[in-house]
Amino acid sequence: MPQVTLTREGAVAILTITLPDQFMTDDTVAELNTMTEALDQDESCRAMVFTGGEDGVFIRHFSVKVLEEMSDQLRERGLTFSDQKLLTRDREIDILFRRLATTPKITIAAINGFAMGGGFEFCLSCDLRIAQDGDHTLGLPEVKLGILPGGGGTQKLARLVGQARALEMVLRGRTVPPREALELGMVHEVTDGPVLPRALELAREYASMAPLAFAHVKRLIRQEAEKPLEDGLTMERTLFLDLLVSDDANKLMKRMNNGNLDIRDIPQGD
Repeated sequence: MPQVTLTREGAVAILTITLPDQFMTDDTVAELNTMTEALDQDESCRAMVFTGGEDGVFIRHFSVKVLEEMSDQLRERGLTFSDQKLLTRDREIDILFRRLATTPKITIAAINGFAMGGGFEFCLSCDLRIAQDGDHTLGLPEVKLGILPGGGGTQKLARLVGQARALEMVLRGRTVPPREALELGMVHEVTDGPVLPRALELAREYASMAPLAFAHVKRLIRQEAEKPLEDGLTMERTLFLDLLVSDDANKLMKRMNNGNLDIRDIPQGD
């Protein structure tokens, strides 16, 4: 079954993400890539709004089962990674996240629930993040698995909340509720009720702007002002894989998956 469904309201495209187990996989990324590439080239589309199809879940996080399989495969091949051997080739997820940031359309994450790890990195790639208040958390808990955010999280969060706060949050794997995320600058707004109507209201507002002016302003703020980001992303993806093949990460991912644990509750150490 498709994991992403597309509906249109005039110039606004609404992409609803419904995941079988609440976790993003390579299939999710492929579907999103195909849809966003088509919308990027569609002149009638001026805004993309992304939301979760399940109540209380946007994208919980990237599938740790997929990461464990990747870890096993890389280790079996004897591959190693270091800052002396940088991974410069783009992965499909890098292409998707870059498109969200560079398309001349407005991209809005209507965060209706849990958005952690790769799910929150998806949100960080969007222009606007509007979160629905509720009993769910946002953030980057990857260190709980002995790895780090590998989809831009370290670089983008630091640029949002500052180096000191990002270091504290990522090293602790700390996730926060929507109101705290707003206070920290991780999201732009928090709604008391359903988030999608507010996201659509903003999408229509941005879609009404002069297209070229919007595209140029977005490029200047999101791309030209952040030139060093690509260097950071190259280093991040390399060190992400270095950790992914490590003994600790492999053990922690197996501990989570074998015990059917929540990513926030994985026992650390031996």
